[in-house]
Amino acid sequence: MLKTKPLFDLQLNVPQIVDLGDTPMGRRRIATVAGGHFEGERLRGTVLAAPGGDWLLLRPDGVLVLDVRLTLRTDDEAMIYMTYRGLRHGPAEVMQRLNAGESVDPSSYYFRMTPIFETASQRYAWLNGIVAVGVGRREPTGPVYQIHEVL
Repeated sequence: MLKTKPLFDLQLNVPQIVDLGDTPMGRRRIATVAGGHFEGERLRGTVLAAPGGDWLLLRPDGVLVLDVRLTLRTDDEAMIYMTYRGLRHGPAEVMQRLNAGESVDPSSYYFRMTPIFETASQRYAWLNGIVAVGVGRREPTGPVYQIHEVL
């Protein structure tokens, strides 16, 4: 049986998405991550505005593939590189409302991600060796995730 433990909640501010159009792989967009914050029992802090971003690909089957890279700064000044791949999809009418910036019940669509961490901090070195999963929801200002460590 899979067991998890809450790691932190993550909220990202995504004010701009550049639409590159339909490429041979699907509809490609690139989102600017302009900051955010994270908070959990063992770590908390801010998401740096740069460097960071989300390379989005809407596949022909309607699944949105996320490829995200972020720099986290903990409240005690440790730096953590976080990257994740994720998938978001749901019924067409739900996704249209979500893409229009409406608040949509997160139980009406699938939004999951798998983060990996990298840090030189001795205090947070344990992050370098864990597997994590996250469940997300899309708010008008950007995504919000509940991230869990897989035990």
